[in-house]
Amino acid sequence: MKDPTLPVDNEARQIAKTLMRTARSGALATNDPAAGFPFASLVAVATDLDGSPLILTSQLSVHTKLLEADNRCSLLLSASGKGDPLAHPRITLPAEAKRIERGTAEGDRIRRRYLAHQPKASLYVDFPDFSFWRLDVTSASLNGGFGRAYRMDRTDVLTSLDGLADLVEMEAGAVEHMNDDHADAVALYAARLCGAREGAWRLSGIDPEGMVLALGDEIVRLTFPEPLKSGAELRPLLVRLAQEARSRTQQG
Repeated sequence: MKDPTLPVDNEARQIAKTLMRTARSGALATNDPAAGFPFASLVAVATDLDGSPLILTSQLSVHTKLLEADNRCSLLLSASGKGDPLAHPRITLPAEAKRIERGTAEGDRIRRRYLAHQPKASLYVDFPDFSFWRLDVTSASLNGGFGRAYRMDRTDVLTSLDGLADLVEMEAGAVEHMNDDHADAVALYAARLCGAREGAWRLSGIDPEGMVLALGDEIVRLTFPEPLKSGAELRPLLVRLAQEARSRTQQG
């Protein structure tokens, strides 16, 4: 029988990464040995700088207890839109869940990035029975629509942070600076470079390959022309993108 999957190419990688970076919820499947069946639940998601999914769970949740017993899980993310839901991209991410220790540099970064993507979680994020988990993706299965199935390695969907320690350190300040001092440029990124509607868009996160912008419940991703090789490249790139966006405004 012919293999129905297609060779993984850059277009498939970009579809997968955009879906992972912009999704706000997904179906988490955990292992329930007592029942003998997988247990699926709806979870809110965000991403770490490398694209690894992040979830926040309550100790009262069934899936939290199951993850504590067996950290192997699978996360399904899907894009929404008009028409047949199976015509839109979706991705399944087998992963191993790792609980994140609060009060550490990693914990603080994950808390900030999660709240930037899920601002309503601020109501309960610091409740003592809630914990962050990072899902360390082991592989991926992407369906980009009818007849577009791909089996992917973790390196196809995650972004390497090698040599980018300076970007990790400066990302939070860069996001805050752009939102506070260059809100006009952020709005132009969304409207002119992403084709989104005009409005008070805000940056919710920057990573080596792009940035995520939010306006209420709407999320868009702007992929950089080339991945960043160092944090020093970020500011000049943001300036160039703002100039390009303003140029498109004048042309329009």
